[in-house]
Amino acid sequence: MKDLWELFTMFFRIGAFTFGGGYAMLPIIQNEVVEKRKWATDDEIIDYYAIGQCTPGVIAVNTATFIGYKKKGVIGGIAATLGVVLPSLMIITIIATFFKHFQDYKVVQYAFGGIRVGVVALIANTVIKMLKQTVKDRIGIAIFISAFLIIAFIDISPIVVIVMAALVGILKGKNVEVKEDNIG
Repeated sequence: MKDLWELFTMFFRIGAFTFGGGYAMLPIIQNEVVEKRKWATDDEIIDYYAIGQCTPGVIAVNTATFIGYKKKGVIGGIAATLGVVLPSLMIITIIATFFKHFQDYKVVQYAFGGIRVGVVALIANTVIKMLKQTVKDRIGIAIFISAFLIIAFIDISPIVVIVMAALVGILKGKNVEVKEDNIG
């Protein structure tokens, strides 16, 4: 029960004090789960991010679910998911009730402008960390650049790009296996 409470409260804090959506939560999740609690490795958390991005829903919620499941099975996944979602639900309900009355105030508009810039910095930090951890060779660089250019400049579904990147990764892995077999 203590582990479930720890999962719930950790993700509740992350959900309550992170502004900017799922991507803004990723560096905080990484810090809490990998660096502080050692519940996952850097490679595992990157895999959770990748799977979380490829599955329906918000990446932070999906990642929380995977981490909770790894830690305590289905009930752990539920505890982590509730923890990360509940603050947003409560905050959005309160904001929706009162926002209409305050949205036109300049100070509120300025505050949201500043929050947006801060969130971009958090997301950029996450992207840089993920790049350093995952793009390690020429093929990785080629996949990254190709995927970025396709998504940024061509109207192709990100799902197609992810599947194509996965296929390139599989082919690369098969090529390495064949070379290792020929050596050995």
